[in-house]
Amino acid sequence: MILKLKELRGKRGISRYRLSKISGVNESTIQMIENSEDPNPTFKVMCKIADALEVSLDELRRSEI
Repeated sequence: MILKLKELRGKRGISRYRLSKISGVNESTIQMIENSEDPNPTFKVMCKIADALEVSLDELRRSEI
């Protein structure tokens, strides 16, 4: 999921900072998820991130795009 989040952000040209602003999730939380420091984010956080990236939770967790 970690690499998937980076991939989706990159494909959409969204920085961590921008994703933080549109999702309402702290930038540090996004960074921790991407750096595997928080490999099990809450369902609520992942919903906010998926909504901000305009993808489903399934797409966010899939290993391929």
